[in-house]
Amino acid sequence: MSRSRTRTALVTGGNRGIGLETCRQLVAAGHDVVLGARDAARGREAARRLKSDGGRVRVEELDVTSRDSVTACAARLADAGVDVDVLVNNAGVYPTDSFFSLDEATMREALDVHLMGAFHTGQAFVPAMVRRGWGRVVNVSSGLGALTDNVPSPPAYGVSKAALNALTLVMSAAAGPRVKVNAVCPGWVRTDMGGSWAPTGVEKGADTVVWLARLDDSGPTGGFFRNRRRIAW
Repeated sequence: MSRSRTRTALVTGGNRGIGLETCRQLVAAGHDVVLGARDAARGREAARRLKSDGGRVRVEELDVTSRDSVTACAARLADAGVDVDVLVNNAGVYPTDSFFSLDEATMREALDVHLMGAFHTGQAFVPAMVRRGWGRVVNVSSGLGALTDNVPSPPAYGVSKAALNALTLVMSAAAGPRVKVNAVCPGWVRTDMGGSWAPTGVEKGADTVVWLARLDDSGPTGGFFRNRRRIAW
């Protein structure tokens, strides 16, 4: 990737888990980071830990399910002269209800966070990447949303991640070749969401996210990746 200036990355759901580790690895790689968090107090606490390592971190209150919240965040960053070069759509929920016990509110929440959240942020931040001729978008998805090898499951989670995968292809086609838009399955990761029994550490879970966020100009776009390798949709 170009080193003409420091790139700025916005990470949604950046105050914990894979999002926080992604922020940490991006800071270590020399990026400025905008840590987006629905709860600003938790975002500030997470940022304090990152700043203790010398990182340049800005906290933004950001609820990706609300277009108004995303638009307001974009306006604040624009007013501050902050260009978002890298967008990591990481905010997530993990409902485990079976299909017949799944209520509509839970299904809508999963779609609002995973699909509509990335839709809102993509519309808010990707057009400027296209105008500048450089950008990276990483949609944190899951193999549980893959259609090729399994039925998406648990239902609300899997269907909403499958929808995010479809949106990844739509965004990639719209953005053009100079803005790399990809989806990633980080694996089953030991986080508050994944549980303490998950086999993958958070550092490895964030590795492919950060790799996609830092692709050079010859890197892929419109793909789905796990462990830095393309996987089937």
